[in-house]
Amino acid sequence: MARPFLGFGLGLRKEHYEAVLSARPKVDFFEIITENYLVSGGKPLYYLDQIRADYPMVMHGVSLSVGSSDPLDWEYLTKVKQLIERIEPVWVSDHLCWTGIGGFNLHDLLPLPYTEEALSHVVGRVIQVQEFLGRRILLENVSSYVRYSCSELTEWDFLREVAEQADCLILLDINNVYVSARNHDFDPLCYLSAIPPERVSQFHLAGHTDLGDFVIDTHDYPVRDEVWALFQAAAHRFGPVSTMIERDDNIPPLSELLCELEQARQLVKPIWSLAA
Repeated sequence: MARPFLGFGLGLRKEHYEAVLSARPKVDFFEIITENYLVSGGKPLYYLDQIRADYPMVMHGVSLSVGSSDPLDWEYLTKVKQLIERIEPVWVSDHLCWTGIGGFNLHDLLPLPYTEEALSHVVGRVIQVQEFLGRRILLENVSSYVRYSCSELTEWDFLREVAEQADCLILLDINNVYVSARNHDFDPLCYLSAIPPERVSQFHLAGHTDLGDFVIDTHDYPVRDEVWALFQAAAHRFGPVSTMIERDDNIPPLSELLCELEQARQLVKPIWSLAA
């Protein structure tokens, strides 16, 4: 089955609610942070209902914690399923990571040890989640700053195997590939070449903070030139993939993000025109 191509989107942030409703900007889709809308009412859902009438939506979660040894949070997943039924997103995503243990949420996206044991654990949980939600999910690669000495696989091999064995899809964060490559001294092109194109349904682009010896995925700056270049390489390998720009802090006026989104369009337009 061919993956849907939504075009070029933005993360929906509260700072832009009014501008989106009044200007109806040239955005092909919006991505929402799932947890911001797991409520029974109020302004978030009011604006979401208004905006989704004009734009396709996708959901992006940060609390699935699919790699944790804690039991899956079925209360949380029930709320996610209810939101899915309400807004009918094109797809639902979360992260290939763990966020806490022993019932304690660290509020961070923490990397996994890339072992066969962890692989089996994650695959089983992804299958359970997909059966409960009644759909395949997308899993995103996270940025990382430490590695486990016990890892048996590369990150890209682990991600590929999870997707293949659980029959899920991939949200490939181009900035995260770059950040991790710098922090762990690997070739980001090797990462891209190991990921099966048919599994990739979305790209993320974002800014980061470069501290020289290491790089932090901060989402508070425009996309950097090195990430734009890697995005073009990904465009060649994977073909047309729905692409979104994330900005989570130091949020500029919507007009600035629209200019950045247009830059993304123009960078890959000649590549994807040839693929059409």
